[in-house]
Amino acid sequence: MRTDTPADPTDAIAAQAWLHHQWLLGLQLMVATREGPQVMGDWMFKLFRRQHEEKFLASFDKLGLRGLPHADACARYHVLSNSIGGVAVEYMPEGPRKAWVRFRYPRWMFDGPTICGVPVEVSRGFLQGWYAHNGVSLGNPRLGFVCVSEDMTGEFGLCGYFQEFDAPLAPQERLQFRRDERPPPYDPALQPRPPEALWAPDRLARAERNYAMTYIRNGLATLAAVIGPERAAAHARLSARLTGLQQFAALARRVGAEQADGSAASGLDLLARLFSGMGDACEPATSDAGWPALRQRGLRIVQGLPADERPLLLDAWCTLWVGALATTRAIHRLQVRPEGNEALLWWIEPDS
Repeated sequence: MRTDTPADPTDAIAAQAWLHHQWLLGLQLMVATREGPQVMGDWMFKLFRRQHEEKFLASFDKLGLRGLPHADACARYHVLSNSIGGVAVEYMPEGPRKAWVRFRYPRWMFDGPTICGVPVEVSRGFLQGWYAHNGVSLGNPRLGFVCVSEDMTGEFGLCGYFQEFDAPLAPQERLQFRRDERPPPYDPALQPRPPEALWAPDRLARAERNYAMTYIRNGLATLAAVIGPERAAAHARLSARLTGLQQFAALARRVGAEQADGSAASGLDLLARLFSGMGDACEPATSDAGWPALRQRGLRIVQGLPADERPLLLDAWCTLWVGALATTRAIHRLQVRPEGNEALLWWIEPDS
């Protein structure tokens, strides 16, 4: 079994970013169709509030925003942080106390036809979870967000502005809707750019991968908080398996491993190539029954997670790869078992 990586290691990193994004889209559709709009709204609120509390203030210095007027800094933040993750957002300033953001299509969060199956409660959830909370995090009770257009309503996409009002805002005033307003003209010369080091190709590739992974990591934990761990685990496993099945061929092409549709050895080679895109180390091994195996060390997918959140995520994440290899022409039965907290052993058994 080969365990070499693609000639361009960023191919495997990009493949991981793409696959975790696909899984997120599938999970959203599964929860929307099985649990309903209110659950989707509650889930997105908890997910984006968690993302906000983890990343918002921590990123201000990295993005060079400290000391700017709060409304302008918040608009710049959303352009910079999303662009590093591969999401197109535009910035239109209208003075130090008012600055606009507009997300452009196709929307990363609802890529392709996914947008047709996601209810508007999702928009309200993330607007309340993140945008309406910026002033609270910055200690500025006069800072709010005004939304003029949303994604699921058939308008012109998510758009609005951060504004520092003249008086402190009540909690219900931190998010407002004004459908009749429009942003100023777009000026490419005004668009913020991240610090030069953040645009290095290898770092950008890893940032896009981590961006997608973070949504899955936090998404499963917050989904469990909304509907309970058992139902969350069921949706996580099934959406992961279906994503693996559906995306196997495209995934193999992305890392130059189309031959993985054949033998067990080629299937393990594909896993080794892909796991290199996580930054995890892989080495040949042997299963207890004597089958060729692959030992994966590092497990970036669960690094830094609280101990009580790791089992749900790791179980579903393993199902992603089990699903991918189940669609090969030989119908590989991929097996996996943990080896301590930082390693997995993978092997393929004949289908019988």
